[in-house]
Amino acid sequence: MKARAGEVWSDEELLASGKAVLVDEAQELEAASKRLGLELVEAARLIHGCRGRVVVVGLGKSGLIGRKIAATLASLATPAFFLHAAEGVHGDLGMVRSEDVGLFISNSGETREVLELLPFFRRIGASVIALTGRSASRLGREADVTLLTTVTREADPLGLAPTSSTTVQLGVGDALAVMVTRLRGLRQEDFALFHPGGALGRKLLLRVDDLMGPPERLPSVGCDASVQDALFEITSKGYGATCVVDDEGLLVGVFTDGDLRRLLERRGVQAMEGTIAEAMTTGPKTIGADRLAVEALRLMESWEVTVLIVVDGGRPRAMIHLHELLKAGLA
Repeated sequence: MKARAGEVWSDEELLASGKAVLVDEAQELEAASKRLGLELVEAARLIHGCRGRVVVVGLGKSGLIGRKIAATLASLATPAFFLHAAEGVHGDLGMVRSEDVGLFISNSGETREVLELLPFFRRIGASVIALTGRSASRLGREADVTLLTTVTREADPLGLAPTSSTTVQLGVGDALAVMVTRLRGLRQEDFALFHPGGALGRKLLLRVDDLMGPPERLPSVGCDASVQDALFEITSKGYGATCVVDDEGLLVGVFTDGDLRRLLERRGVQAMEGTIAEAMTTGPKTIGADRLAVEALRLMESWEVTVLIVVDGGRPRAMIHLHELLKAGLA
């Protein structure tokens, strides 16, 4: 829709204009998907074979898109950084090496600051991929691989502000990142390594050993201990349960505060003088320290328990509580 200076726009008209922008930009992306061919594959393979880093070069709105493309590449295991074209000619070119690949972004292909960096990349032997709207531009002509990001028209009312063109630039950058990811065979576990603070990173990286309590907090009593002794151990260690071990230190059972309540309901307070071997639950729920913490959470949910005993060679090593898993953000 054309600009109407000084006119009042109804909610319906504004909504229609907003939706029209989305349609226009979607159409430009579709056109780009039909226009691009094996040059996109060539660019992806060039990046995949890069022994250095991808240096994304841009200025202005294209520079902002370049920052996002560099961040996406880096998050998907392709070392990349953004080089501001104006800063590049004032010293930042020192970060570029011959084994790098340059990804130059300029809609016109004639942005002076961007073009000033081309001779340097050529001189040191770094390859250059161009994202430009004009194949006949200097950038389009001199790049090793040129990816056309041409648009019919920008989506703003004046047809001047970078809108559709930057959307296509971003889309092509995402396409390259995904293609290179496929070439690398990146797995979820690999992705998590670069996102340790995110939910996926926590689920795929945190192990029981990272969250379980220290050995000195492990509640444990021998088979000949009394129920009263076990209760004291449960209360002092704060897990709501205690391990029961034999003379060799091997795990033979568990006694929980729930077990205690049920025991008192059946036998009354005199049950406190009995031995724990008579009151414990055999076959306690256990897990190894090297297992994923999210697996511990799934087991707790499946078995409807709030604590697991961490074992090593049949000996209790520590306990892990549901609260520790929730505190780590696994749920």
